Amino acid sequence: MKQKQQHNVFYDKAYDYKEAKIPDSAFFYFNKAKELFLLQKNRLGVGKCLMQMGILYREKGDYFGGQEFSLNAIPFFDKKNLKHQIYIQHNLNNLGLISEDLGRYDEAIDFYQQALSFKVPGLILSLKNNLANAYRRTKAYDKSLTIYKNILKEDLNQEEFSRTLSNFAYTKWLQNPNFNAAPELHKALRIRLINNDFSGQNASFSHLSDYYSRKGLDSAFYYANRMYLVAKRLNSANDQLQALQKLIILSPNKETKKYFEIYNKLDDSVEISYSADKNQFALIRYNAQQNKLENLKLQKENTEKKYQIARREILFGITFLILITGSIIAILWYKKRKQKLTLEAENTIRENQLKTSKKVHDVVANGLYRVMTEIENQEGLDKEEMLDRLDHMYQKSRDISYEVEELKPINFQDKITDLLNSFTTKNTTVTIKGNSRDLWAKVNNQVKHEVEHILQELMVNMKKHSHATQVDIGFKQKDNRIHINYRDNGIGITKQVQYKNGLTNTGNRIKHIQGEITFDTNVEKGLKILISFPIA
Repeated sequence: MKQKQQHNVFYDKAYDYKEAKIPDSAFFYFNKAKELFLLQKNRLGVGKCLMQMGILYREKGDYFGGQEFSLNAIPFFDKKNLKHQIYIQHNLNNLGLISEDLGRYDEAIDFYQQALSFKVPGLILSLKNNLANAYRRTKAYDKSLTIYKNILKEDLNQEEFSRTLSNFAYTKWLQNPNFNAAPELHKALRIRLINNDFSGQNASFSHLSDYYSRKGLDSAFYYANRMYLVAKRLNSANDQLQALQKLIILSPNKETKKYFEIYNKLDDSVEISYSADKNQFALIRYNAQQNKLENLKLQKENTEKKYQIARREILFGITFLILITGSIIAILWYKKRKQKLTLEAENTIRENQLKTSKKVHDVVANGLYRVMTEIENQEGLDKEEMLDRLDHMYQKSRDISYEVEELKPINFQDKITDLLNSFTTKNTTVTIKGNSRDLWAKVNNQVKHEVEHILQELMVNMKKHSHATQVDIGFKQKDNRIHINYRDNGIGITKQVQYKNGLTNTGNRIKHIQGEITFDTNVEKGLKILISFPIA
């Protein structure tokens, strides 16, 4: 997707850093290339830089930052220009992947379909596969399988064939748990092993672990462990976390605690890494804007110097040409001119500072995501109205510079209710019982903070992996302890797994609140987790 730029060496340098997997340097030079393209009035170049910066943000886990850059790139592309269409496709694909990562699958489907409307070779197979994956996550299995079947009819290389075959068999098994997916899943894995396709092997091990979780726990554990080893080789933290989630559920009793602690440690490390990367990108943007301000200040100083030189030259000439009266008039005129030029320079600084601050300012992502999640879960909402509301909020927030909005206090029980309800979709119902103000009255803020993160981790795991349609969370107080009962009807685990009565002091958050966590396997379907901790 690289196209050499004759008059913009920054773009070529940025692309080379991106290929070398040095994202901070790539982002720095894409930003410099964008500014040069703006000066050259090269709209395609500006759009490409914004798109690439959006991809870098997504790859670093900052989905809202990536979404902002990709959305900003859209106006710079011309849909009717054939040279632009390949970049429009990549930009829409990035928006689709971001929406999928955020769990907004219907929105992802819309972006993929828009991208497929451009008949440009090169990305079509990936887009079709992404579209089928999104349909699978919405449980529209028939649509997903139809797309996979059509892909398999095409002339595919081994990587494309093994990817599509594995996805097809896995989806068919999700649709019908009695379907024997093993032959096709193993065939896809063999191809990936022969070709040293480690990313593909990672996906195959994940599919096989899920498949055998209902048939043979030893095999399920084996493939989950293989997935974990490949993910470590790929240095993919997200894939390692997914593999560890499987190992926690499938491992023997004596190893469960070990995997749980590894998961918590890695999860915390990933959060720190993502925050550092986001801060690094923000710093690059800030420094670029600061350089602009410095240039403006230099321009002001040069203007003042030129004025002083002009003033001296004019005064010297007037001294020899006019009388005292003329000299007085000239001095008054010079003063007025100086005030005018100084005022113009100061106004130029103020105007550019306002524009710069608007560019530096980041939209408050958490607030935007909350509103978008609430709108997603309302029944019968007009799509155009939803887009207008979001667009209005986005455009309004872009006009804010560094104004800090005072946050209103919120009761903790309301915060928990909002958190849990945000995972309600048309495919998943969340029921909450016992979450009252009195329940949390004597709990300190540190414990509340840990409880909020524990619940969030449970719900994120449910949404990404369990395929649950019903989630029940109950709260109660007994014997000076708070008890939280989580249960869903997702993929779950079989009765063959035997656990202890509870996993005590496992993981940093459980340790911090001196609590206990128990995985209850005495259920036919789904997963039940019991959490308890002292009130004070």
